Amino acid sequence: MLHVSNLLVGGTGLVYAWMLYLVKPTDPYAVVNHPWQPQTQHLHILVAPLLVFTAGLVWRRHVWAQWKRGMEERRRSGLSLVSLLVPMIVSGYLIQTSVDDRWRRIWVGVHLATAGLWLLGYLAHQAMGYRRVKSVQR
Repeated sequence: MLHVSNLLVGGTGLVYAWMLYLVKPTDPYAVVNHPWQPQTQHLHILVAPLLVFTAGLVWRRHVWAQWKRGMEERRRSGLSLVSLLVPMIVSGYLIQTSVDDRWRRIWVGVHLATAGLWLLGYLAHQAMGYRRVKSVQR
């Protein structure tokens, strides 16, 4: 469930960012850069709570359990993910509720930075676990 939610939220976020920042509209009077931009943004916002929910489940069953047992493996990458989760979630909500343009730009910057680092950290954390499983199997 965590993999699926990361794929959905990360995928829609990356596609939306691509549409917003890299695509140039053919019509100089266009309000959006790509015809699917509003739907992609809405889909991103609709699937984001799934990631929040699954992160909560993983916190209880994995993060906190590993911490209590004193597990050292992949702790640094896991703690990095935990430290990125809160600002990523909070900034995502604050983007939607900010009325001041300056604060909105700040929250967009925080969200882009933490979400990008989250995706990279998540992939690294999974790769380290995969590498560990492969070495144990040998």
